[in-house]
Amino acid sequence: MKRISQSFAVLSDRVFGALAGDEVGLLSVEAETSDFVRLSRGRVRQAGSVEQAYLGIELARGQRHAAATVALSGDVEIDARRAIEVLDELRPLLAELPEDPYFCYDSSDAREEACDDAPGLAAREQALAAIFDAAGDHDLVGIYAAGPVFRGFASSRGRFLASEQHSFNFDFSLHENGARAVKGSYAGYRFEADELARRVADAASKLALLSRPAREVAPGGYRVYLAPAATAELLQMLSWGGFGLKSWRTKQTPLLRLVEGQRELDARVTLHEGRSGGSDGAKAHLQFDNFGFRKPEHLTLVSAGKIGEPLVSARSAAEFDATPTGCGTGESPSALSLEGGELAIADAGAAVGDGLYVGNLWYLNYSDRSACRITGMTRFATFWVEGGEPVAPVTAMRFDESIYDALGPKLVALTRERELLLDADTYGQRSTASICVPGLVVDDFTLTL
Repeated sequence: MKRISQSFAVLSDRVFGALAGDEVGLLSVEAETSDFVRLSRGRVRQAGSVEQAYLGIELARGQRHAAATVALSGDVEIDARRAIEVLDELRPLLAELPEDPYFCYDSSDAREEACDDAPGLAAREQALAAIFDAAGDHDLVGIYAAGPVFRGFASSRGRFLASEQHSFNFDFSLHENGARAVKGSYAGYRFEADELARRVADAASKLALLSRPAREVAPGGYRVYLAPAATAELLQMLSWGGFGLKSWRTKQTPLLRLVEGQRELDARVTLHEGRSGGSDGAKAHLQFDNFGFRKPEHLTLVSAGKIGEPLVSARSAAEFDATPTGCGTGESPSALSLEGGELAIADAGAAVGDGLYVGNLWYLNYSDRSACRITGMTRFATFWVEGGEPVAPVTAMRFDESIYDALGPKLVALTRERELLLDADTYGQRSTASICVPGLVVDDFTLTL
C-alpha cells in the first residue's frame, strides 16, 4: 500500500498547489488490483485480472461545490496534469451553482493510514488448486475474486486517510443434473484450504438430498431454520432505509414503529455496524466517506431489541445538526453484524423438529413498508425437515413476514456460530461491504404461495 499511498499523497500536493484564493479541494481514490476466475463444471472457463483506479475531485468555495471523476494512469505527473485540467473545468461552474446549505466535510488536519501488512491471501494458482481438490467430480459453478482494494481521501485543509484491505470471495454453487443447485460461499481475509473443503463438502451433502422427489408444501405458518445466508438477505432489506437518520427524521424508514418506540424486537437481537468479521484484515481497514469523515469503530443500531444509534451521512449531519458516522449518502450499513445466540448450528434441525430448512432467499421486497413486512422467495437448497432431519427438497415458495414478528415474538433461537459474508458485487468495482450473521429459528413463518 505504501506505493499507492505515497503516490496519492504526491498527487494531492500537486493538485492542491493549483488551488486559488479561498478554494478548497477534496480528493478521493478508489483503486483495486483483482484476480477474477470464472469456473464451470469444476474447471476454469475464464481468468483475468483488473487493475484500476479512479480519482474523485471536489472543488468548493464556501457552500458552492462541483465534482468530477477521472481515471488514473498510475503516472503521477500525467494524473496531476489531468486533475488540474479538471479543476480548471470545474472552476467556472462554481459561480453558476447555488449555495448548498448541507455541504460539509471534515476540515481537520489528521492523517491516518491502515493496511493488512501480512495478507493471508493464497496465490491464485494455490487457491484454484484448493478449489479443484474440493470440487472433485461435482458440477461446480462459481467466481473467485481476490486482491487488495485501496481507498483514500485528502483535503487541502490537511486531512489525509489511506486504507488498503486484502480479501477474497469465492461464490459458488453445486448443480444436480443441471436443474437443482446448492449455493455456497467462502470469503474473508485469510484463505484456508481446509475451510474451503469443509464448505464445499457441506454443500455436497445437501446436494445429495436434491435427488429425492420434491415435496409440495401448502401455504401456512411453519417453523423454519434460516441459514446465515438467508438471515443476511433479510437484514440487507432492513438496510434499505432502515437505519439512516434521514429516513428516521422524514418518517420513511420501514423501522418507524421501532424508532418511535411502538414496537420492540426480541431482547436477543443486537445489531452493530462496523464490527463484521473480527479478523485482522477487517480491523486494518479504515472506513470513511468521500468527505473525510471516519466511521466509528462500531455503532449499535439495535440494542437488545430496542432502537440504537442511526447512521448519519455528511449531508444529514449538516441538515439535522448531528455527528456524521462516515457512511455514504444512502446511509446504509457496510459492515453489519448480528450478535449470535446459544443454539449450536448442529442442533438447528432438532430445534425445528418438523418444518423447513431455508438455505437462501431472493427477490426480496417490502410488501408493506410501513409495517416492515417483507416478501420474497426461497431459493436453492430448501428442505422439508422431519423429526429434526432434512428428508426432501421443497419447491420454491413465496413468504410474506413481518420483521417485527420474525425477530420478535416468533424468534425461537439464534445460532452461536456466525458466518462472515462478503458482498460478491463486482459491478464497476469489487465491493468492500460485509455482513456477519448467525442462523435463525423462527416459528410460524408465513409461506403464501
